[in-house]
Amino acid sequence: MNDLLIRNANLADGRTGVDILVRQGRIAHIDRQIVATDLPEIDAQGNLLTSPFVDAHFHMDAVLSYGLPRVNQSGTLLEGIALWGELKPSLTQEALISRAMQYCEWAVAKGLLAIRSHVDICDDRLLAVEALVEVKRRVAPYLDLQLVAFPQDGLLRSKNAFNNLKKAIAMGVDVVGGIPHFERTMADGAESIRILCEFAAEKGLRVDMHCDESDDPLSRHIETLAFHSQRLGMQGRVTGSHLTSMHSMDNYYVSKLLPLIREAGVAAIANPLINITLQGRHDTYPKRRGMTRVPEMIAAGIDVAFGHDCVMDPWYSLGSGDMLEVAHMGLHVAQMTGQAAMRQCFDAVTSTPARILGLENYGLAPGCHADFVILDARDPIEALRLRPVRRYVIRRGAVISETPQPVATLSLPGRQCQVNFRH
Repeated sequence: MNDLLIRNANLADGRTGVDILVRQGRIAHIDRQIVATDLPEIDAQGNLLTSPFVDAHFHMDAVLSYGLPRVNQSGTLLEGIALWGELKPSLTQEALISRAMQYCEWAVAKGLLAIRSHVDICDDRLLAVEALVEVKRRVAPYLDLQLVAFPQDGLLRSKNAFNNLKKAIAMGVDVVGGIPHFERTMADGAESIRILCEFAAEKGLRVDMHCDESDDPLSRHIETLAFHSQRLGMQGRVTGSHLTSMHSMDNYYVSKLLPLIREAGVAAIANPLINITLQGRHDTYPKRRGMTRVPEMIAAGIDVAFGHDCVMDPWYSLGSGDMLEVAHMGLHVAQMTGQAAMRQCFDAVTSTPARILGLENYGLAPGCHADFVILDARDPIEALRLRPVRRYVIRRGAVISETPQPVATLSLPGRQCQVNFRH
């Protein structure tokens, strides 16, 4: 555990020029002009200091597998699932671990220090589970990795999925996952939700289901997920991810649905980069973009986070692990351009997903872990605009990544000057 003094930082809540004293890896004091000590010091220079970025929805077992065994030519969700099925027989633990560890390095450099990753449990060998449990162990000193047992091929469609899910939980996977809209019938989808929620309630586990990742407005499994969450007293421990069918639902039904989700304490995770590229593929024009109703859910009192979902895998050819890129896209797709709305988008990749994941001692208050990111920006809105360099990434009071401030030299006729990229 480390001691540290950070001076002259701006915080996301609007406080400016504050000092933060760190003792034994935790925040001890936040104030202006803390009396000088013999501790190591970092001058934030009026830049934004925030708690780390959190990715509430990712697939680390597939990360960096783009082009294996071939490229998704249609760009559809279903071709991506088929490609993953083709790739699974040739997966090795070594390759899975290597790709995941490389991505974790990218994440840390971007200030992303907590990730909830779904891991496919429909391969009876459970290679991906074993690999990511090992990755979780290796990265624990610098990154919180939470794993979700995800029956990619459907809990009821895949013969051994439920037994595999139970084995995965016993192996160290943290959260119960599902994919009800991929079952053979709507009734099977509803039944899979009941089975999985009852199992999670019995074990005291959280639930995070891929739910209604479809353009079909009649895909309404989120309603069933909210029902069982409330029936089983699981408020605050259940999440519906994607929810893209809500983009296509009629307003009257949504006006009934949102209060049900709020009353059940179910959180929502949108994945802007992926939702707008996979959805609407069967449309001509006008073409639906597919991301769920983020501002409406926030206004209804529902916790909404943004996830990266994919980076260079069968479903998405791009990505870098930058949660500000995710929030930047979410802001545009949801048309959340007001000042308060933009700050909600920043929260959707920091404090809100931390709450959904149940991260302990996360935040900027005395007693919290001294986990920070100092960005080359003055406030959250400027950070969203620029997606700037992370000057320092700090874990438990220790600097684990540092990037010099970028400066460009601008040469014009008769003059030469240096330009800070922020401006």
